Formats: sequence, C-alpha cells, structure tokens
Amino acid sequence: MSAVEIFGIVKGFGTGEARVQVLHGIDLAVEPGQLTYLVGESGSGKTTLISIIAGILRPDAGRVLLFGTDVHALPDRDLALFRLATIGFIFQQYNLIPTLTAAENAAVPLVAAGVPRAEAIARAEAVLERLGLGAMARRLPRQLSGGQQQRVAIARALVHAPRLVVCDEPTAALDAASGRRVMELLREVALEPQRAVIIVTHDNRVFGLADRIIGMEDGRILHDGTTMPPEELLA
Repeated sequence: MSAVEIFGIVKGFGTGEARVQVLHGIDLAVEPGQLTYLVGESGSGKTTLISIIAGILRPDAGRVLLFGTDVHALPDRDLALFRLATIGFIFQQYNLIPTLTAAENAAVPLVAAGVPRAEAIARAEAVLERLGLGAMARRLPRQLSGGQQQRVAIARALVHAPRLVVCDEPTAALDAASGRRVMELLREVALEPQRAVIIVTHDNRVFGLADRIIGMEDGRILHDGTTMPPEELLA
C-alpha cells in the first residue's frame, strides 16, 4: 500500500474574475520508507499541495488516500482524529504556544491523544535531545532563537511517531550544520518502512539526502525523479 495516493487534485482560491487556480489536476503516489522533496519557485503550489495531503485544506476536486484512507471523505471530527494519529506537520511558521515550555510545546500531540502529561513531557524531551535542544527543554519560546523554535516545532511533529510527516521549509531558519542535522533526522525517520516524509524545500544544501525530488511549476508536476530538477524550477 502506498503511503500517499492523490488523484486529480484541483484547488483554487477566490471567486469570479479574482479566482486564482493553484493546482491543476495533480496525480501523485508516495511510498513508505521514502524521503520525498517537493521543490519549485514560490507560487508553484507546493504548500497548497502538502496542506491538502495533510488534510488542512480540502481540494475543489480529486481524492487523497493516506495509507488507504480517503481523507477528505471523512467528517470534520473524524478527519481531526485521523490527522492527530497519523500526520505530523512542520509549519513554516512555528505556531508555538508562548506560555508553554519547549518540552510542553513538543508534547502537545501526545497530551491531545490522552497520553499522561509526565510521560508526554518525557517523550518530548527525548526528541528535543535528538535535535540538540535537551538543555532548552524548560525554556519558553521567547527565550529561544528562531532556529531553536523551529526545532521545537519539528520535535512536536515527530513526538507521536506519525506515519506521515509533512514539512514546509524545515531548514529555512537554520544554519548549515543545524539544517543538515534536522534533515538527517528526517531521513532517519523516513527510512522506517511504514512511514513517509514529504518536505517542501529550497535548500539545495540537503538535496543529496532525498530519495525522490518532485519539481512543480504553475500548479503542475514537471519533474519527478532521483536527480536535481532543472534550474528554472528552483528559482
């Protein structure tokens, strides 16, 4: 079974003459155990596509199957529960809760799933340690740098061991060493046979870690392979 199968995904925003068509009938399959990069210039539809895959946006047309489940056929409550159990999403904006410590922020998915708080915090601290933030676990977001906040957001996405991890520019605020450490961790996560990782990135420093690179332009897939896409797709 594929981790992700999407068929004929169409999405636009606005109405009438102001409507902008963002995705034009996207078909795509992603296999478990695979680290997939989604690349393309700004406005090519990458973030819209991963938001639809993760169940955050609903498409205008088409289907999304995650591990065989037709995501957008689920009622809103069932979709929320499915996402909580199955998907980890790393947002471009960190979306940390300012009154919670780094460990408490990272533990949010576990607490929401009913894991006892002490256990959730301990598991979150272990993931933070792997990301080089063990000493920062009890600090509030305002006491962390932008790169450190981003790594807390990454820990939050990984802490509940989701089967699908979807990332929007996870290395954007990180220096080269921290960015590579994060991508190596995501690659380690992706290689687990029942999990897939999809990453939107412009960071060509880490392209060599991908199993597959998909290039988008104007809401369409124009490149799909193991090699670097054409330069015009990376602007």
